[in-house]
Amino acid sequence: MTGFAEFMERALYDPEHGFYESGQAGRRGGHFITSPEVGPLFGAVVGQMLDRRWDELGQPDPFTVIDAGAGPGTLARTVAKSQPGCMPALRWINVERSAAGRAAHTMGDSRADMPDGPITGVIVANELLDNLPLRLFDPDGSEVGDRDPNPETRLTPRQERASAWLSQALSILDQGTVVVIDYMSTTEEMTARPWPEWLRTYRGHERGDDPWTAPGTQDITSEVALDQLSAVCPPTRVADQATWLRAHGIDELVAEGAAAWRSGAAQGDLAAVAGRSRAIEAEALLDPAGLGGFTVAEWDVPAPG
Repeated sequence: MTGFAEFMERALYDPEHGFYESGQAGRRGGHFITSPEVGPLFGAVVGQMLDRRWDELGQPDPFTVIDAGAGPGTLARTVAKSQPGCMPALRWINVERSAAGRAAHTMGDSRADMPDGPITGVIVANELLDNLPLRLFDPDGSEVGDRDPNPETRLTPRQERASAWLSQALSILDQGTVVVIDYMSTTEEMTARPWPEWLRTYRGHERGDDPWTAPGTQDITSEVALDQLSAVCPPTRVADQATWLRAHGIDELVAEGAAAWRSGAAQGDLAAVAGRSRAIEAEALLDPAGLGGFTVAEWDVPAPG
């Protein structure tokens, strides 16, 4: 029997038949939309977060940002468009396993795996850890493989790949911050619910079939067990995405956009139209039942000594 982690690895990342080689993941015309794909507002907020961290670190040059699980590189482009103050010192690295995703990168360096350290800067993983293969166990302790268990079964997840990723990310940083954005819960909360409530698939912007059906044609994603990440290292800060975005100035950016709309709408000014769209984007990014309900966990790595 093939374990579920091996099955998920092939279904998502097989070079020929894996879902992420379709080139559709994370795009507006694909199977789901991540926060950077909603519009440029998310990237502008991330740019402000990077400026704050750059200042806190003493404005290092280079200031390295790793976008882990970069997809088509949308976050890099939208951050650059917002022109953060750290831009002259910014060294951006897109890390994306799929060749289809890397082919779309137009800003920064592009690579298939995490770079070696040490670096000073920020590592961002937006909706990455939920796609890392995990192991599943029945109540009797036996490992679930490549066959569909009963939907009412309470399975236990072991997210060893996610924990290993966090350990690697922390080891790369000389000083800086790891930012993980995903839908999270705890191992206990996941085990207490039927597995289809936290192990999901998506196809065409809707829930797909069970993970074992038509592998390679749908995304497979799991809630991330924060307690398993905390066992590697307790996070410095944890908040929902709406709170995190507000802490880094999303409300001010929306107000700025509204002012631009009021002053330029009559002339059909493109900046005014872009400003007006910020309110629409913010509604999606802050929605507590959607992206706003995601968890943002951050790990600060102080300077050595």
